[in-house]
Amino acid sequence: MRILFFLLEKEFKQVFRNRGVIRMIFIAPVIQLILMPLAADYSVKNISLAVVDNDHSGYSQKLVEKITSSGHFKLSGYNTNYADALKFVEHDKADLVLQIPEGFERNLVRENRQKVFIAINAIEGTKANLGGAYLSSIIGSFNTEIRLKWMQPQRFIQAPTITVSSSNWYNTFMDFHLFIVPGILVTLLTALGSMQAAFNIVAEKEQGTIEQINVTPIKKHIFILGKLIPFVVLSTAVFSIGLVVAWAFYGIVPVGNLAVLYTSLIVYLFAMLGLGLLLSTYSETQQQAMSLSFFFINIFNMMSGLFTSVDSMPAWAKMVIQTFPVSHFIRIMRMVVLKGSGFSDIGGHLLAMFLIGLVLNTWAVLNYRKTT
Repeated sequence: MRILFFLLEKEFKQVFRNRGVIRMIFIAPVIQLILMPLAADYSVKNISLAVVDNDHSGYSQKLVEKITSSGHFKLSGYNTNYADALKFVEHDKADLVLQIPEGFERNLVRENRQKVFIAINAIEGTKANLGGAYLSSIIGSFNTEIRLKWMQPQRFIQAPTITVSSSNWYNTFMDFHLFIVPGILVTLLTALGSMQAAFNIVAEKEQGTIEQINVTPIKKHIFILGKLIPFVVLSTAVFSIGLVVAWAFYGIVPVGNLAVLYTSLIVYLFAMLGLGLLLSTYSETQQQAMSLSFFFINIFNMMSGLFTSVDSMPAWAKMVIQTFPVSHFIRIMRMVVLKGSGFSDIGGHLLAMFLIGLVLNTWAVLNYRKTT
């Protein structure tokens, strides 16, 4: 224990001596946690719409007004023919084209039906799907208003109707920040833990100080533990600052117990720092360690469930994701912060992270060789 104490003292002095590292550890995550949720938004707004109105009737104008007043669309062009409107799409000035045919109002009144044409720029799939769905929904709502206006009162009373009443649990007002901020905080801890832990041993190799440590009677597991504990402390501090930032800027207060959150954090750091230390044992330079860290961090960010649902991924991807500590901790964060889940609810995720961490840290200890 005495050797471990001196090793920890050395590590903390070495970390706090480098002011650049301190700024990167504490200031950078705060800035990212403030800015990223403001920019990363799942909702699609300001969709550019080009309208081809061949009818110029009262109904066609009401339809266009209803679409533009919805808040999702902005009118980028009001054209007289489809060819001109299509040029807006080709030059990325419009995302959708709505063509209202001639006789739109007349056919609605006389024949009770009329078709409109929608052309969608499908280069960006998500925006195309949501934009088309929004526009179709607004046109459907406009159609319903017309039918109710024309329907005879006695027929309206007799017509059977189904009313849907919905209730949003855990995120009553569908606030996007409640969902994304906990996930972003996890990704920041991931980058901090894995990269800094990976750089630590490699820096010792480049500076030549690793040779002095290798000739001492320090056992390998004590050496790895001495490298692990300081970054657990620093990451816990960053996590606490992140919770304060989430409360101060987004009004997010965890519904669940903070003890559950911090216990989960320690288990998560045990896994992620183990990965960083393992990468450092395979790296000879900091550039190699950085490349390996970025490789895993990019995979974690894209497949962990931060931006896309894991349930919608293929079966093979779901199996692979079960080996990612990041995906388990993101679920834990959202469950505890939004639902108030306890240990009984997150026990499976905690066990998975602990087993992953046990494998990674054992691997790191076995792979580290004390050579003189």
